[in-house]
Amino acid sequence: MSTGTGADSAPAPTAHDSQPTTRPAGTAGTGRNSSMFSSLKIRNYRLFFMGQVVSNIGTWMQRIAQDWLVLSLTGSSTAVGVTTALQFLPMLLFGLYGGVLVDRLRKRPVLLVTQAAMALTALALAVLTLSGSVQIWHVYVAALAVGLATVVDNPARQTFVSELVGPGQLQNAVSLNSANFQSARLVGPAVAGLMITGVGTGWAFLFNGLSFVAPIAGLLLMRARDLHVVERAPRGKGQLREGLHYVAGRPELLWTVVLVGFIGTFGFNFPVYLSAFADDVFHAGAGSYSLFNTLMAIGSLAGALLAARRGTSRMRVLIGAAVAFGAMELVAATAPSLWLFALIMVPIGMFGMTVNVTANTGIQMTTDPAMRGRVMALYMMVFLGGSPVGAPIAGWITDAYGVRAGLAAGGAVAAAAAVTIGLILARVGNLRLSVVWNHGHPRVRFVRREKEELAAVA
Repeated sequence: MSTGTGADSAPAPTAHDSQPTTRPAGTAGTGRNSSMFSSLKIRNYRLFFMGQVVSNIGTWMQRIAQDWLVLSLTGSSTAVGVTTALQFLPMLLFGLYGGVLVDRLRKRPVLLVTQAAMALTALALAVLTLSGSVQIWHVYVAALAVGLATVVDNPARQTFVSELVGPGQLQNAVSLNSANFQSARLVGPAVAGLMITGVGTGWAFLFNGLSFVAPIAGLLLMRARDLHVVERAPRGKGQLREGLHYVAGRPELLWTVVLVGFIGTFGFNFPVYLSAFADDVFHAGAGSYSLFNTLMAIGSLAGALLAARRGTSRMRVLIGAAVAFGAMELVAATAPSLWLFALIMVPIGMFGMTVNVTANTGIQMTTDPAMRGRVMALYMMVFLGGSPVGAPIAGWITDAYGVRAGLAAGGAVAAAAAVTIGLILARVGNLRLSVVWNHGHPRVRFVRREKEELAAVA
C-alpha cells in the first residue's frame, strides 16, 4: 500500500529514481481540505488508492477463506485461533523493531518488497489448496509469513501517506484509506462467500495473490519527484529506546496511544460480543451476526468519510468520539430488541472509526518525521495488540455475567478512559472547560486559563 502527492504536470521519472526532491511551500497538499475527496487530486495518492481498492478486497477474501480452510482441515475453532495468533504475534513481538527499520529506509522500495512477499505467500497457498495437497501446517506457515511481512509493511504504509500528500492533506488521505478499507470489508467477505461455495477456497487465495499486482503497479508508476521529503533516521544504537523516550516526553502522543490501547483492548472485542448477542440474547443465528457486522462497517465507512470532510485533527474530537463510542456501547448493552441493537451498530462503527482516524492523523502530524516509523509502529502494536489481550477478558466476563455485562463493561472502560485522559491533557495544557451559549446552542470547548484571567482583569 502507498499514498501519493504531487503535481500532474511534473515529468515522470523512471522507477529507479531514488531520492525525492524538496517540495516548495504552497504546493498541492497544503492547507485545509476543500472537499471530501481532495487528496485524490494528487496523482501519486490516486495510484495508491486505486491499488488498495483491489488489494483490500483480496485481503478480506483471504481472511474469510483462511478461517474456512482451517475449519475444513481440522474442525477446530482452536486451530482458527492459533492461525490468527500466528498472524498477529509478530507485530506484538517485533513491531517496534519494524518501526526502527522503516525510519531508516526509503518507504517505496520497502513496500515493493513487503507487498511482493505477501503476494507470493497467497499464491503459494492457492497452489497448495487447488492441488489438494494443503495441510494445516502450510496455513500456519503462511499466516506467520504474512505476520512477519506486516511488521514492516504496516508502519511503512502508515508513514508513506505523509510523503505522498504532505501535512495539509494528511487527515483527508488517512480518512480515505480507512473508507477504502471499510468498503472492502463490505465487499470482500461477500465475494469470498460466493467464491468458496462456488469454486472453493483456493480461488480466493489466488485472487488475493493476484490483487497485489495493483498496489505494486501503483508504486512503480509513482513520480518520485512529487514525493514530499521526509528525513530518514541514520543507523545507530539505542534507536528503539529513543523512540519510546520520544513518546514518553510528549503528552499528546503518550496519552493518545494510551487511549487507543484502552479502547482497542476493552471496547473492540466485537467478535466475542456480537456472536453472543446473535445466538444467546436474540436467538437469531448467523444471519443476524452478519447483519451486525455489516451495519457496523457502514457506520465505520460513514465515520471515515466524515473525517475526510472535516479536514482537521483535534484532540477534543478524539476525546469526544471516544466518550461517545463508550456511551453507545453502554446503550447497546441494554437494547431490548434485535433491530434496535442492530441500528446502534451504525453509530458505534462511526464513532470507533472517528477515534481511529483522528488518533492516527494526530500522531503522524505531531511526530518528527525521523521518528514517525517508530511512533506509528508503537501505535499499531498497541491498537492491534489490544484485542488478543482483551478478548479473553471479554470472554470471561461474558461467560460469568452474560454478554450484556461484558459489552457494558467494555463501554464503561472506554468512556472512563476517554474522560480521564481528557482531564489529564487539559491539566497538562493548563486548560479548563468552557460552555458558551451561541444563538441558543451550547458551545463546549477547552480554553487556556491565562486567557480567561486576562479577560477578567481587562
